[in-house]
Amino acid sequence: MFLKVALFTALVASVSAFRPRLDGRIVGGHDSNIVDFPYQLSLCYNGGHICGAVLISTKFAITAAHCTNGLPSHEPLTIRAGHSRLNEGFEVNISNIIQNPQFDPMYLDYDITVIELAEYLPVTPEVIPISMASADYPEDYEAIVSGWGALSETGTILSPILQSVSVKIMSRENCSKIFAGITERMVCAGAMEGGKDACQGDSGGPIVANGQLIGLVSWGYGCARPGYPGVYSNVASMRDFIGQNTGV
Repeated sequence: MFLKVALFTALVASVSAFRPRLDGRIVGGHDSNIVDFPYQLSLCYNGGHICGAVLISTKFAITAAHCTNGLPSHEPLTIRAGHSRLNEGFEVNISNIIQNPQFDPMYLDYDITVIELAEYLPVTPEVIPISMASADYPEDYEAIVSGWGALSETGTILSPILQSVSVKIMSRENCSKIFAGITERMVCAGAMEGGKDACQGDSGGPIVANGQLIGLVSWGYGCARPGYPGVYSNVASMRDFIGQNTGV
C-alpha cells in the first residue's frame, strides 16, 4: 500500500503514526490555474506543504486522516489558499483538527479529517468552497484530480505549479478485484492503461466530478501504473461525519 503524502521533516516523521511510502506526482496532467480549482488548498507543517486539502465552507476544510494522524496538536499546521504556485497565496491558522475516530491507519478506511480554520476566508475568484457529492457516481464517469505532488515516483521535489488530470471512476466491485479491503468509504478512479494518477504530495486533495467533491486522494500502488487505479476517500459515504463537525 502506498500513501500519497509528501516528504515530511524529521520531526513529522518521528510523530506520525503511519509510514509514508512515496509515489510520484499527478501524472499525465498539465499546469492549472487556481481560478479553475478555487477550492484547492495546501496543508502546511511549519510552513511547508505536506498534503492537499479542500475548502468546503469559508470556515472549514477537509483532508485525508493519514495527513494528520499522530500529530501532537494542530499548532504547527496552517492552510495555504488562493494561488496556483506552491508557497504563494496566503496562509491561515488552524484552530482545530477533527480526525475521524474510526480511521484505520493500516487499511486507510475512514481516511478523513475535518479542519476548522482560525478565521473565515474571504470568497474571491481564487478562493471558493466546493459542494460535496451525496451519492456515488457511476463507473466511467470522468473526474478531475488536482494537486502539487512531487515530480517523479521516487522524487522529492514538489511541482511548483498546480497540476490537474482527468481520470475515470471505477466501480467498487471491479476495484475490489485489484485491491483487497476496498470499502464503501473508498472511491477508485484512474486510467487502466496507466499514465494518469495522483500521487505523493497530493494526499488529502480533491477529486471532483460534475463540479462536486467526490473524494480525497488517499492511496494506491505506485504512480499511474497500468492496471492500478488510485483510491480516494469517499466523501458521500462520510457526509454524516462532516456535517456533525462542520454544519455543512
